[in-house]
Amino acid sequence: MTFGRLEFQFLSKAVQGEDEAGDDAEPDPITLAVIQAGLSAAADEMFSTLRKTAMSPIIHEVLDAGTGVTDDSGSLLGSGAGIPTFVGVLDKAVKHIINSGVQAAEGDIFITNDPNHGGVTHLSDVVIAMPVFLNGENIAWTASIAHWSDVGGMTPGSMSVRATELLQEGLRLPAVRLFERGRKLTSMFDILAANSRMPDFALGDLWAQVAACRRGGNRITQIAKTYGIRIYRAALRDMFAEGERRVLAGLASLPEGDHSIVEEQDSGEAWNATITITGKEFIVDLRDNPDQKSSPFNTSRDGSVISAQMIFKALTDPELFTNEGSFRPLRVLTRPGSVFHATGSAPHGYYFETRIRLYDMLWRCLAESFPDRLPAGHFASICGTVLAGEHPDTGRNFTMVEPQMGGWGATSVRNGLDCMFSSGHGETYNCPAEICEARYGIDVIWKRLGEHDGGPGRHVGGRGLSVSYRMRGPATLSAGYSRNRIPVWGLNGGAEGGTNRLTVSRIDGRCENCAFVSDLRLESGDEIIVETAHGGSWGIPD
Repeated sequence: MTFGRLEFQFLSKAVQGEDEAGDDAEPDPITLAVIQAGLSAAADEMFSTLRKTAMSPIIHEVLDAGTGVTDDSGSLLGSGAGIPTFVGVLDKAVKHIINSGVQAAEGDIFITNDPNHGGVTHLSDVVIAMPVFLNGENIAWTASIAHWSDVGGMTPGSMSVRATELLQEGLRLPAVRLFERGRKLTSMFDILAANSRMPDFALGDLWAQVAACRRGGNRITQIAKTYGIRIYRAALRDMFAEGERRVLAGLASLPEGDHSIVEEQDSGEAWNATITITGKEFIVDLRDNPDQKSSPFNTSRDGSVISAQMIFKALTDPELFTNEGSFRPLRVLTRPGSVFHATGSAPHGYYFETRIRLYDMLWRCLAESFPDRLPAGHFASICGTVLAGEHPDTGRNFTMVEPQMGGWGATSVRNGLDCMFSSGHGETYNCPAEICEARYGIDVIWKRLGEHDGGPGRHVGGRGLSVSYRMRGPATLSAGYSRNRIPVWGLNGGAEGGTNRLTVSRIDGRCENCAFVSDLRLESGDEIIVETAHGGSWGIPD
């Protein structure tokens, strides 16, 4: 929302006069909308600050990050661009900090990355959160999350498929202070630097997140000062009520009833879900699922809630407006100790593969019930590819962390989209070949649409990606590719979309197919060839 400076000043003074006079009348809708737009703009400005100041390409090019604003209790007010699953992390992280009993003071900044203590994802995703104060009163929190290139652990890039407990995956940070009343806690910075193979990048990205939180805090304080705290809080109440109203209206348009699915995974085990839709609730039951694993393919309960939130929002109110009220009709049932509600020291390094397949399974559960409204399956993997080594020209250590793109499913009215990031990865971008080659010293031989056509259907699935990386020096590879055995599902008679593949082509002619791998040694001249799946097709061909 934009408006002239004079109009803004006139409205601001009028509203200030009302508040100072003690007028108890409810603020007008225009004022509420302006405040709400301002909070959303604050989150967007945070994201822009983070993107422009971060050191790692995974943040400033790929945008593997997220920003958000909550009220003083941790309820989500608004979010910036970035990964949808990250947006769902930030309010949960803030609530954990608040519920842990700490007495936040003005100038405090907190850090966490522990899935069991407000981190929600894995240790590589670091959350920075800051309380916002006005006249000594906590009125909001700002928070950001970003993927750091290395936080220690047993594998460069901190994503080992061999990890059997969380402690092996890197530095574990419960919600602790990074700044206290504005004073930098130098010992915390020293600990962070000492536990990363790339300390300059870790600290650079950390300061970018701190700057983003402070930027957002300044904007929120401006808004509250301009309109007064009473009207500011009235705008928050109205925002939550409007978010709930919108999703309830969307929920009323969905067919009521129970929808269940049993889906085989690449490992051979079965996952189960039941979604119950009523006029007032959307209930996702995940209790009947395998136990948590002693391998890094678990997700926290909050992570499972995020997958359900994404489905719920997409079905009920996909256009705009995400806040705490947007999820009031949603209930998620999980079983502690299961793969969707891991506890204790269970590793989480590849949580994203579990979470994205959960999202895809929930989507399939409903798509099979009303196929005219929903698309077929997509490639359903982050296809995370981590290369670590020494730059052949500069001698500097590097860690390349690259998600890959793939095909999306067709719908009842059109073909699927080509080469998109997974549905959980949101507004992210591929790292340009020029940046990859300059920063990592890796040759990008090609990056193009997959060569094979999708399977037959009235509408065909979108095409996947084909990319080749050639090593110019020794390096190690870690990677995780789901949908490597069970193909992407078609819908309403449409064909399947294929599988995701990663192949290491050695300079001596040998080839190795890798789905999940850690610390695989590569030599100069070896090539990594990525081929991601096409989306599923929709309908029987005419």
